[in-house]
Amino acid sequence: MGVSARALATIAALTSVIALSACSSDEKPKWTGNDGGAGGPSASASAELPQATFAAPADGATNISTAAELALQTSPGANATVTLTDASGGTVQGGFRTDGATWVPATQLKYGTQYTASVTSAGDTAGKKITFTTMAKPGKTVNVSTALSDNKTYGVAVPVVVRFGSSVPQELRASVEKRLLVNSDPPQVGTWYWFNGGEVHYRPKEYWQSGTKVTVRLATGGLQLTKTGFGSKDVTLHFTIGDKIIMITDDKTHQMTVEKNGEVVKTIPVSLGKAKTPSSSGNMVIMDKQQSELFVSTDPSDPYRETVYWTQRMTSGGEYIHSAPWSVGDQGKRNVSHGCTNVSEANAKFLFNLTKIGDVHIVKGTPRKLAWGNGWTDWDKSWAEYVKGSALPPPAETAVADPGASASASPSVATSPSA
Repeated sequence: MGVSARALATIAALTSVIALSACSSDEKPKWTGNDGGAGGPSASASAELPQATFAAPADGATNISTAAELALQTSPGANATVTLTDASGGTVQGGFRTDGATWVPATQLKYGTQYTASVTSAGDTAGKKITFTTMAKPGKTVNVSTALSDNKTYGVAVPVVVRFGSSVPQELRASVEKRLLVNSDPPQVGTWYWFNGGEVHYRPKEYWQSGTKVTVRLATGGLQLTKTGFGSKDVTLHFTIGDKIIMITDDKTHQMTVEKNGEVVKTIPVSLGKAKTPSSSGNMVIMDKQQSELFVSTDPSDPYRETVYWTQRMTSGGEYIHSAPWSVGDQGKRNVSHGCTNVSEANAKFLFNLTKIGDVHIVKGTPRKLAWGNGWTDWDKSWAEYVKGSALPPPAETAVADPGASASASPSVATSPSA
């Protein structure tokens, strides 16, 4: 569609970020020009500035995706204003990407509908106009979902987890990724990582800053996701980042150090996995929490069936932090678990009440390394390695510094586990 590759500017510094947070349900979208103002040519604009015209869609085009964006054939300095209306004259809200060269509708366009787009710019108040017609509703649609819930508070390491009902092939991943829009306040550099065709995650370069407001728009409604399948609808998500909670467990000492906003608040004796079932060493993220769960062994040679309390899941394979009153005598001394982090009932309840989904648990010194993809392992790769998982070029690292934030929000320990 003529859309540029990852467009980033100093004021946003996010992968696939729109200058206007038009997808937010908290406030009505506003028109913006590429200068971030109220739109339209400024009074002092020179008539010699380049005049904006549409590069795509072409005038009179048909069968246009309902995920289409309007690309301008001019420099961002033209101070352009775009207006888009449907066949009944209704105005479609939207805003520019941060390069000022592509205008993105704030919602999915309607199927089988004719639209009229006009653009005015400095020195060309009459503007340019095109019409185009969107595609008919496709016969096959693909569901797009996220593992996170709307309007929740999450931990500083939470990734945005997006899942597709059908596998997105390699050749379509770049176009799909451009439509996965993340906006954070304050701005923080981040990128997507494709674990496979069915799942892609987004994480910032460093841990999210506490208090960050994050808006996500999965603008995939009508977007081609497979050879014959199209996104069923857009998905929007809003969440807030809470206090910075980091748990660091050292197998050598059998102790967990619990930090809140950089201060140690508790040291807890633990028992990790025994020799036959060692715990994983690595940077893990709390994926789920339950007051109680039934744990059932899948190993006939080591059977158990136990209701376990104050559980916090760390891996897809079944490693948890949980209450283990049966191993209190071993906690702080030796490893006797099936791979979980055993703590006393009182300490399990303390941790459960302190933490959120998205908080960090770093385990060091066990004989088994955390397997990539075994849970939300996004922080178990360095940033330099993580950006290689994107289908787009690495983001420009030009996030605006937040005067109220600490000098660094990066992990307090290395991303590779101890031997």
